[in-house]
Amino acid sequence: MINERKSYMEEAEIVELYELHYSDLKLLSSGSGSGSSSTQELERLETIKTSIMEALGPNGPGLLSICGLTNASILRRNLLPLARNLALLNPDHRNRIFKEHNLGSDVSLKNPDRNVSSFAMQLRYEQGLESTQNNASSRVGGLTDSDQDHVDVDMTRHLPDYEYKNLGNTFKELGFCMMELGLRLARICDRAIGGQELEQSLLESRTAKGRLIHYHSTPENITLKEAGRKRGFSKNLDNHRRDWEHCMKSEQVQTKRANMDTNCHEVGFRGTHSNLWQQWHYDYGVFTVLTDPLFILSSYLPGNKREEQYALSCDQECPSPSGHTYLQIFDPNKNKVRMVKSSPESFIIQVGESADIISKGKLRSTLHCVVRPAKLENLSRETFVLFLQPAWSKTFSISDYPLENCNLDCQCSGVPDAENQLAEQDSKLTEEIRKIIPPLSLRLTDGMTFAEFSRETTKQYYGGGGLQANK
Repeated sequence: MINERKSYMEEAEIVELYELHYSDLKLLSSGSGSGSSSTQELERLETIKTSIMEALGPNGPGLLSICGLTNASILRRNLLPLARNLALLNPDHRNRIFKEHNLGSDVSLKNPDRNVSSFAMQLRYEQGLESTQNNASSRVGGLTDSDQDHVDVDMTRHLPDYEYKNLGNTFKELGFCMMELGLRLARICDRAIGGQELEQSLLESRTAKGRLIHYHSTPENITLKEAGRKRGFSKNLDNHRRDWEHCMKSEQVQTKRANMDTNCHEVGFRGTHSNLWQQWHYDYGVFTVLTDPLFILSSYLPGNKREEQYALSCDQECPSPSGHTYLQIFDPNKNKVRMVKSSPESFIIQVGESADIISKGKLRSTLHCVVRPAKLENLSRETFVLFLQPAWSKTFSISDYPLENCNLDCQCSGVPDAENQLAEQDSKLTEEIRKIIPPLSLRLTDGMTFAEFSRETTKQYYGGGGLQANK
């Protein structure tokens, strides 16, 4: 089974995203170059606009990447490692930090079976627009990346919560930078489609949700499960350290559990119930903006005496083992899964179902999941995501929306390449995906508000009778 997964990883088709430079994003969204630019420059910008719509349209992957944001890259490097630190903190300590920095979670952090820890905050558009206009993202709390390199590590261990000093500010500033990317891209798409509905729908919502996410390594999962069973998240750190050491030494147990889903069914890498960090789904907003992920390889350090020191010290940032993001998308045109690759420190923008509906199918929402890498049980994944969505009162009209887009059977009707040795497996995967994705036709009706659509979507995915309620 492991060899099959390895073979698939080596042979799977990689999609390298169309990369848009931030400077070109600004030019296209502002229209500042249209009056005085040369014919050659105008043609170049028109070619870029065409490439954007091809990447986000019905024949593209439904996502692209943006590079060239130096300040945002610094914020990303400062923020992402804190996701793992927060996930492994004592719950009482974490709650104090939440209160201080106005954070919450849309994941039950008391659930020991969770694969993901998520830390969320609502961000307001007016604050974001003011922040980006004032170029406030160049420095956060007076401490830049280079300043942090000179901080005395021994000193920080004696200062409570020192590593979280700028958490709230960094969270907001990175979110505001990503908010700007989404708004500018919406304006470009509006101009290509006609009208201003995408951008206006975002501005009318007034808020976006930022989410700092830690995807757990296998030893972390085992530790949390055992801690939950034995102590109900007790603060007995000696037992916690023994649990961790036991997990790290039990390689055979880890490998076996790495191939099990949350219901303890043995699965293969290619199945929809395989070892996924996040199950297959569509985002139902307008755009989802993501950082290129950060990977951390953890190891047990027996000298640590405090949970916080253990969380901070026994990890090492590393590049992606495979060179891609471990974000998978489903290509309905070819009936196959494709692995997403993006440039380091770039930002990915992904089309959601609301943009698909508002654009009358000129933009394509992306069916996706996040997969665990095989045989790398100690690897965790960190990312920051911003969800841009319409106002709750936004009304959807589907009078001119392509009916075939409402039905997953039609979306997945392409014929796999007969020469592809994985074609049969791709076809089986398509059937499995159909079983757990509620088609748009069952979640959307004409005149439905975004609030009603999001409520129905959540119900059909995860509600008591939802298709993924027990996945």
